[in-house]
Amino acid sequence: MSEPTVDYEVLTPPPKPMKINVQGLAEDAKITAWQVPTAPPGVIPAPLKLACDEAINANYNYAIGSAFAEGLGFLGYPYLAELTQRPEYRRPSEIIAKEMTRKWMELISTGDSKLDDKTDKIKAIDAELKRLKVREMFCKVTEHDGFFGRGQLYLDTGSTDNPEELTKPLSTTVGKIGKGALKRLVLVDPTWTYPNGYNSTDPLKDDYFVPKEWFVMGKRIHASRLMFFISRKVPDMLKPAYAFGGLSLSQMAKPYIDNWLRARQSVSDLIHSFSVLGLKTNLSAILLGGATDEMYKRAQLFNQARDNRGMLIIDKDTEELFNVSTPLSTLDMLQAQAQEQMAAVTGIPLVKLLGITPSGLNASSDGEIRVFYDWIQAQQEADFNPHLDRLLNIVQLSLFGEIDPEISFQWVPLWTMNETELSACRKTEADTAIAYINAGVISPEEERVRLASEKQSAYAALDLDEEMPELPDEDGEEEPDNFNEENDETV
Repeated sequence: MSEPTVDYEVLTPPPKPMKINVQGLAEDAKITAWQVPTAPPGVIPAPLKLACDEAINANYNYAIGSAFAEGLGFLGYPYLAELTQRPEYRRPSEIIAKEMTRKWMELISTGDSKLDDKTDKIKAIDAELKRLKVREMFCKVTEHDGFFGRGQLYLDTGSTDNPEELTKPLSTTVGKIGKGALKRLVLVDPTWTYPNGYNSTDPLKDDYFVPKEWFVMGKRIHASRLMFFISRKVPDMLKPAYAFGGLSLSQMAKPYIDNWLRARQSVSDLIHSFSVLGLKTNLSAILLGGATDEMYKRAQLFNQARDNRGMLIIDKDTEELFNVSTPLSTLDMLQAQAQEQMAAVTGIPLVKLLGITPSGLNASSDGEIRVFYDWIQAQQEADFNPHLDRLLNIVQLSLFGEIDPEISFQWVPLWTMNETELSACRKTEADTAIAYINAGVISPEEERVRLASEKQSAYAALDLDEEMPELPDEDGEEEPDNFNEENDETV
């Protein structure tokens, strides 16, 4: 008889619920919270701190995951300063700054030049702007705006060592700014400045989230004595976290640049090891703890002589040599795409940022360059115009003791025509002028004045005081000076 079968029930303990350490997960994922940035030692007096710190920390106390990797969190001025050592971060800001100040601006008079000639005033103001190096300073402060998200110029009126005067507003009035008051413009790194106090309770007021004072290495300075260049402003909720600056171009481009650096290094590593040789052999002796010196010496000898003239001798019965190669046909396209993505976030054409010219039949980058110049002009008007208007008033008060509202400026266009386009344009203008003169719309004198007034004209140095040249006759020849009209002959 067969023995009865017995069913044994295996008793296993119930599975325990998985517990995840939230703190460890946060540390591993580098989860951070928005908070007010700290200033370097010496920038703020020790007992003081930024107003509404506790309220701000409460508002920004939420996790943002990998925000720093995606460029969504303020990276801090020390780290942003380190990024300027890489050309991928430095060149975009330098290109934009140089393009915005390359052609610069020209002073003009908006009044009637016949009634009041302001040539001498304009020359004096232009000389003063050159003494102050306004063009160079605006270029550098725009670079800081790209590097850090905030650039600032200090208006030195001779009160740098007067703490009481530095805390007072600097208004563009005759009583506040006298002749010779403006000494120089000073570029101040945002690392050494920190906001003091601001209104965070009433959004209906003009000073809402606008600091009234700033600390510059321990000195309290009124905000009106600094000109702030912030082209990429952040919402009010994020302003304290960004030290009341803006979003830097380096931070915006960081995800794209990181992808490019990783792709570049990966392609380099892949090319370096695209071909791998392998040897199938009997490793039983080595796995059992046998001597391995001879095996390693043999492999080292082959690696040293590894080229087209090298030779490896193997056992035909127990060994086999094989090669594993990685195709490299599309690596250039992948690397080029990662590189070109950096131009997308900066808004700079490839030919200017990377020196890559378009390829193909009738390929041209003129369209992209024109769009880029239009954007640069818009940036000039948005970022520079308010500061230049105020600086022009301060310079006039420092020179003349008064402000002339009819003296202004205009930006010189960045786009210029080549010789062929310029010749065609002049030919069209000449034909139009001839048609208007023959129709009696304008006189030859008026066209002569127009030619002399154009700076880009070939007749810009034309002397308008000289007499008009005699007009040619119908045959196209000028009448000689000794021509006798009564006898119709030349005397």
